[in-house]
Amino acid sequence: MEKEKLPKVGVGAVILDENNRILLVLRKKAPEAGCWSLPGGKVDYMEAIEDAVRREIKEELGIDIEISRLLCVTNHIIQAEDIHYVAPTFIVRITNGQVKNKEPHALEKVQWFPIDEMPDNITITTDHALKQLR
Repeated sequence: MEKEKLPKVGVGAVILDENNRILLVLRKKAPEAGCWSLPGGKVDYMEAIEDAVRREIKEELGIDIEISRLLCVTNHIIQAEDIHYVAPTFIVRITNGQVKNKEPHALEKVQWFPIDEMPDNITITTDHALKQLR
């Protein structure tokens, strides 16, 4: 008997700098490999989403963050990749550390982009978050 498939939870962070640029990461792995994404990742079992976003940003980028507010929740459903995530996205600010790519096995690049000059190849959750920011 096939195991029942359930949605997963993944968190993301909108990190803006003083020049109104947004920090994106270029994904090496599915879902949406080769696309620019907000930094973030999977929520662990029994982990609060707020704790998950702080942990994931520390693991990926080596920085500490403070959550300002919940921006949106995305239904991240990609039938072709058999992917279904529910993805809360937070607006956060850096409180400590310098941004570095701490997960080169998963992330091709980490780069700041002017908010009105986004690359074309962005993920579903990034696109949804940007629409909510405007």
